[in-house]
Amino acid sequence: MAYNILVVDDSAVVRAVIKKTLTLAGIDVGQIFNAENGQIGLDIAASEWIDLIFADINMPIMGGIEMVERLSEEGLLSTIPIIIVSTEGSVTRIAELKKKGVAAYVRKPFTPESIREVVAQVMGD
Repeated sequence: MAYNILVVDDSAVVRAVIKKTLTLAGIDVGQIFNAENGQIGLDIAASEWIDLIFADINMPIMGGIEMVERLSEEGLLSTIPIIIVSTEGSVTRIAELKKKGVAAYVRKPFTPESIREVVAQVMGD
């Protein structure tokens, strides 16, 4: 099954790297939607069919944590798994995000193998 994936990161380079990594990992991708902050990510998640979200933590306008909280409030977090992709490695922060409903955490830099593994785990493949 092809997944519609939303990539939310303020860096166009990181968004492109995630897209390329998904291809290299052999993930069956339908459409990839891009957002440079959490607010745009929320708007896309509310208007498009999204199977999976990759999101950064630190972004302008609305960061990943607030986006996760808003998705939870809107009931979308229960149907769309979120994988946080960040350089931040704080064990406390990761635990906090998982308590909020984040499905998985991937630390930058990442490999196609680590992305394939986490997508399989999150999506039940």
